[in-house]
Amino acid sequence: MFNKKVLLIAACCLILSSCGLDHSSTSNNGSGAPLNQSSEANSAAAPDQGNAQKTDGTPNSNDNAIEDADQQAIVPEAPEIPEYKYHINKVYRVVPNEDGIEKKVVLLTFDDGPKEKEMLEGLLDTLDKHEAKAIFFVNGYRVKSNPDLLKLIHDRGQIIGNHSWDHIDLKKESADSARKQVEDVQQIVEETIGESPRFFRPPFGSGNDTLHSIVKENDMIYMTWSNGSLDWDAKFKNKPEGVIQNVMDQLHPGSNILMHELPWTEEALDELLTEIKAKGYGFVDPRTISAPPGDSNES
Repeated sequence: MFNKKVLLIAACCLILSSCGLDHSSTSNNGSGAPLNQSSEANSAAAPDQGNAQKTDGTPNSNDNAIEDADQQAIVPEAPEIPEYKYHINKVYRVVPNEDGIEKKVVLLTFDDGPKEKEMLEGLLDTLDKHEAKAIFFVNGYRVKSNPDLLKLIHDRGQIIGNHSWDHIDLKKESADSARKQVEDVQQIVEETIGESPRFFRPPFGSGNDTLHSIVKENDMIYMTWSNGSLDWDAKFKNKPEGVIQNVMDQLHPGSNILMHELPWTEEALDELLTEIKAKGYGFVDPRTISAPPGDSNES
């Protein structure tokens, strides 16, 4: 019986001792926060204390850990700025700025959007598959209705071009009207994605000297095309094979290929790009296109 009482008393002492330790480790310093949490908060608030020296003058052991962390910190790379290699010549072909640059290339372009998300995503997915960049020449009234689709094109790494606000024949407009058609698109695109277009294509390829001047004043590069897919022609509606054949029949070094955001073009695009590559052609990144030599609207 005596031994049982002794054992019982000893057990109680151990329990009380344990409770005392727990209470001590979580008691607060008057702030209401447990001491261990308060210590972590103080450390976070004063990170420079990790570099303090010990009382004997030797560096704190945290010094090496901090140096290692600094060395391992990942510094994000700045976005790559492509080098200007090409320009658009007087017949709207893509040509090298100097000797030694690949001539066997094509420029991909799509007009009259942004229209429908599913169709647009199909075009973007195919461009990604072939690691190709394109210019999407947009109309202002469509951007106003579909700002999310404009953002989608931009966020997927493709390039936005200006195709006027209403898709009208600008050659028939007054100078003031033509300017508004051009500059209103510049404004809405910049407001939507944070940058304005560098490229302009007139609806129907129809322009004049006044329009050229307005485009140049807005620091854009003017172009029509040199290879038409004819995907807009009623004869090729729902005929992706016809769209492919039209482009391949006209294929030449520097082809500036005109296409549209249309379902049969989206259906044709994968095979078209495959055939273009099979002929030994590459795809120009529009960001590598500068103004023509001697033109002062680009540095």
